[in-house]
Amino acid sequence: MGVHGRSHDPNSLRRVVGFSLLARGFSATGSRLACGAVVKIYTRKGDDGTTGLYYGGRVRKDSPAIEVNGDVDEAQAVLGLARAEAEPGSELDGLLLDLERDLWVLMAEVATAPENRPKLVEAASLVTDEMVSALERHIDELNERFEMPKEFVVPGQNRVSATLDVARTVVRRAERGFTSASVAPGSQVGPYLNRLSDLLWTVARWQEGEHIVSRSLGHAPGGADSDAGAA
Repeated sequence: MGVHGRSHDPNSLRRVVGFSLLARGFSATGSRLACGAVVKIYTRKGDDGTTGLYYGGRVRKDSPAIEVNGDVDEAQAVLGLARAEAEPGSELDGLLLDLERDLWVLMAEVATAPENRPKLVEAASLVTDEMVSALERHIDELNERFEMPKEFVVPGQNRVSATLDVARTVVRRAERGFTSASVAPGSQVGPYLNRLSDLLWTVARWQEGEHIVSRSLGHAPGGADSDAGAA
């Protein structure tokens, strides 16, 4: 089960990303499977430059939807790197774990052909309004804890915040790519990616605490103070 009580289909993880936790004897939640069944990681089916979709069908590996999922897969990995720096069992650890699991849901939806969308299950393989709202609530709650910087922030104050900033930029890339993909009417993938990048920026600033470095501390060549480009 996910942090918010959502179930996650192990088969969707296997089909969407192209490798299987099951092959290593783990379930979708990371627990060792009781059975000793061996599932091969490689299938050779993608040697022709295509990849399988959730609920069937194949597309080129450079198709817009697969490019988006590649970016989301990368973002999920970077979130995992940030979580590895967090205190186990902490608020940050739980939040990042929830976000990582959410991205399985998002990748399942993106990797589904239009004719198979009716088969998707809300919050398990289909992004919902509530998932987007949950991100907004996290942002609002963190905004109440401290005053957000009003200028651009220089990344790199600590390892956690820097890693979260990298994750944010990868999510932004996925969001840009999604605009080129075939978007089903009413899909919440775009809004989710947009709010996720906002949340990651907010969480990074939270992790910096009172030690945020803004670009206003920079100097232009020749010694003159410069705040050019601030928005």
